[in-house]
Amino acid sequence: MKKGYLKLGKTSTASLLILFVFFVFGQHCHALVFQDTSQSFNEYKGYVIGNDTRKPLVFADISVVSSNISTITNKEGEFTLKVPKSLSSNSIKISFLGYETQEISQERLKGKNNTIALNVITTQLSQVNINVPKDASALVKASLENRREKYINDKTLMTAFYRETIKKRNKNASLAEAVVKIYKEPYATSKSDAIELVKSRKNTNYSRLDTLAVKLQGGPFSTLYSDIVKYQDYLFYNEFFDYYNFSFGNSTQINDRQVYVVNFEQQANIITPLYRGKLYIDAETFALVSANYSLNVENKDEAVKLFLRKKPRMVRVEPEEASYRVDYKSTPDGKWYYSYSNVQLAFRVKWRKKLFSSIYTLNIEMAVTDWTNNFTTSLNKDNKLKPTVILSDEASGFSDPEFWGEYNIIEPEKSIESAIKKISRQLSKIKSK
Repeated sequence: MKKGYLKLGKTSTASLLILFVFFVFGQHCHALVFQDTSQSFNEYKGYVIGNDTRKPLVFADISVVSSNISTITNKEGEFTLKVPKSLSSNSIKISFLGYETQEISQERLKGKNNTIALNVITTQLSQVNINVPKDASALVKASLENRREKYINDKTLMTAFYRETIKKRNKNASLAEAVVKIYKEPYATSKSDAIELVKSRKNTNYSRLDTLAVKLQGGPFSTLYSDIVKYQDYLFYNEFFDYYNFSFGNSTQINDRQVYVVNFEQQANIITPLYRGKLYIDAETFALVSANYSLNVENKDEAVKLFLRKKPRMVRVEPEEASYRVDYKSTPDGKWYYSYSNVQLAFRVKWRKKLFSSIYTLNIEMAVTDWTNNFTTSLNKDNKLKPTVILSDEASGFSDPEFWGEYNIIEPEKSIESAIKKISRQLSKIKSK
C-alpha cells in the first residue's frame, strides 16, 4: 500500500466539528463574570495512568466522595480538581472503564504533579462466548452490523442536558448550557436525528477572550455525532476501515456485564489524520456499549483542516487535542441506546510577531435524562437546531429564572449529573408535554 493521503468524502470526519476564529470589535456586553474563588478551594493537578501500560487514561473520572464535584482527564491524562476547603476531609475517587476504582485521601495529594496509577481488571470470559470472532476487526464489524436487533429500532424522543465550555489556558471564558429534545431515528435507518432547543443560557467573560474568540460550530450535534453506532461514517467510514489495525485488550466488566476490549489505531503508512482508542463490546450481544478515542493530530496542518473554517491572516491555529467518549445504556428488554458523550478539543493560537501563544480548550458533553418511544409530540420547527448552530450565540444569558430555579448560577467545576439533579423536576415536566 502506498503511503499517502485519503480523500475525505461528505460523510467523513471533516463534517463532524468545525471551529472558526474571529475578531470581536467594540462589544459592549453585560455578561456575567466568573468569580475567582480560588482562596476557598484546594486545587489538585496531576495525571491518571494505567499501571499496566504506564500510558495516560483519557476521560478517567475523578470525583469528591459524598459530593457532586467531579472532573475528567484530558488526552494527556491530565486533570485539575478544585475542592472546597469545607470538603477537605472527603476522599477522592478515581475510576476508568476496565480498571479498578481507587479512593485516596486528600492528604496524599500534592498541589501539582500527582500521578495516580490504576490497576487493570482482568476478566475470564465464560464458555458462552465460544463463538466470538478470533480476529479483533471481525468482532468490530459484527458489533456494528445488525443494528436493528441490538439497538432501539423505533423513533425515540429523548430529553437531554447539554453543556459546552471554553477555557483560555485554565481559566473559564465562556460556558453555555441547554436542555434539548432529541428526535432520534431508528438505528436501522440512515435518516439523521433532529434536535429541538427547549431552554438555554450562557455565561461569558469577554475579558478572558481578549480580542480573539474561538467558537464551536455544531453545538449539541457535535456530541450527538459521537454516537458511532448511528453515525459510523464519522469514525469507521467504509473506505477507512481497512486503514486501521485492531487488537484485543484485556477483557473487563461494565455494570456487571462481561465486555471485550478492542484497541484500534491507524496504520503507520497512512498520513491522513484518523483515530486511535478503545471499543468496549458486550460479550453476550456483541453490542458496542462504550468507546474512548482521539484524533491523531501529529500532522497538524492536515488535522486542523478538519476543524478550521475561517481565521485572521495573522493567526496560526494548531490542534493539540481532539478526544471523544460515548456511552450506551440498555433497556429492560436488552436493547441499547445512546446515553452520553463528551468531546474535548484544544487549540494553540499563535499571533504572528507575538512571543507567546494561547491555548483554548473546548469541552462539550451531553447526557440523556429520559426517553420514550411512544410519543405524540411533534418537532417544533421554530426551535429546531441546525447542525451548524453555535449554541453560545443561541443562548441568551440567564433567561427564564423560573425554569432554572435554585440552579441560578453556572458551576463549571460541577459534574453534568449535578446540573441534571438540580433541574430534575423541570426536566420531568418537559418530558410530560
